[in-house]
Amino acid sequence: MPVDALATFAPNLFEGRVALVTGGGRGIGRAIALAFAGLGADVVIASRKQENLDPTAADIEALGRRCLAIPTNIRDPAQVDAMTEAALERFGAVDFLINNAGGQFPASPLEISDNGWRSVVDLNLNGTWTVCQRLGRHMVERGFGSIVNIVHIYSFNRGAPHFAHSGAARAGVVNLTKSLAYYWARHGVTVNALAPGSVDTAGLHEEEIAKAGREEYSEEFMADFPSKRLARPEEVAAMCVFLCSPAARYINGADLIADGGLFLDRWTPMFDPEAG
Repeated sequence: MPVDALATFAPNLFEGRVALVTGGGRGIGRAIALAFAGLGADVVIASRKQENLDPTAADIEALGRRCLAIPTNIRDPAQVDAMTEAALERFGAVDFLINNAGGQFPASPLEISDNGWRSVVDLNLNGTWTVCQRLGRHMVERGFGSIVNIVHIYSFNRGAPHFAHSGAARAGVVNLTKSLAYYWARHGVTVNALAPGSVDTAGLHEEEIAKAGREEYSEEFMADFPSKRLARPEEVAAMCVFLCSPAARYINGADLIADGGLFLDRWTPMFDPEAG
């Protein structure tokens, strides 16, 4: 029976705080933004398309919290600068940064074009770096902050079948996370990476499973999960809340893997190198 993943947290945990969530309009990002708002925070959400932000912004305001929705392409440093300036002008401070924006498409290594490779790496690695640096500078100056970089279990030691571009980029984010944690710990800023595995969102089904082009993919995909289910977006949100909570102030530079045990099992037949 599903339980409320956020029920353990005090309702006013983040009263007076501000969270910024990239990719905050849909899927995991939406759940994270609503979780912080539900616990008392005002929220800045960013995404490339305003129409993806508006429904989530309305839901945050319905919870009685303030929300600033800013269309932002994190690949563009100028847009990240504008987002940062707007957030600080509106709220005066940003306490928590959740780097959730990212994306990829399934393809074998020989199918990835130069443009496709650069696009995915620019979004997942370079964009995350830019947001970390801009908001991190503000947090270091204030002497407080928490950053959570959303990665994936394929950021680690088993490679990323069908997602070589994203795996390489997110592995870079894991390393970046540790470097930033080292530099900023003495300034009261924690930086951690969260690898939630596969999460039950429309994006997963529409952009990854469906595009894989194999009818048996979905069944094989689920066979690799010892828990026999995907994570719920609210469960990922709860992990972000924890990493930004007072209970986690001494957790820094860590990789939190929360994948329902997927990392314990197998890659095949989910991805068979001979299947193309």
